[in-house]
Amino acid sequence: MAEVYMAGDIRNGTTFEMDNSVYKVVEFQHVKPGKGAAFVRTKLKNVINGSVLEKTFNPSEKLQGATVDKRDMQYLYNDGDLYYFMDNETYEQLPLNKEQLGDALRFVKENMSVKILSFKGNVFAIEPPIFVELEVTYTEPGFSGNTSTGATKPATLETGATINVPLFVNTGDFIRIDTRTGEYMERI
Repeated sequence: MAEVYMAGDIRNGTTFEMDNSVYKVVEFQHVKPGKGAAFVRTKLKNVINGSVLEKTFNPSEKLQGATVDKRDMQYLYNDGDLYYFMDNETYEQLPLNKEQLGDALRFVKENMSVKILSFKGNVFAIEPPIFVELEVTYTEPGFSGNTSTGATKPATLETGATINVPLFVNTGDFIRIDTRTGEYMERI
């Protein structure tokens, strides 16, 4: 059973249930006005649909903590609109549709391990590894020596995603990407 929080005790990253959904605290501020009762001003993100809302709470208000399950699974393949993942412990396969995944698969290729996030058995997101190494399948030819300007060019990766890379990166190069930002990190 998840713990119960007092609104006055919440911090950034706290997850709790409210209105049949799960919210994560993005920002909070304890306010004690000169007149009137203290309150907690928050910015909350709905972890299931991504919407953000601002809400104020009485510090003594009780919030039901939410337990978000994270399971390590391997991405196997896609068949039309379904994407298949395999539980690394039970070998059970889980088909997910594109709406459940959003754009999380931009940097995930077959056989890569990801974390599947669910709440009360309902999958709402996947988390790819923070850093991935992918091959550049197409980019315009690079120019050697033109690295000091910080100029970039678009490159298509083996997963189909397109990102900006420095001019010296060529088709066939392997590069490391930060999946949180979608940015090029280095050539490998």
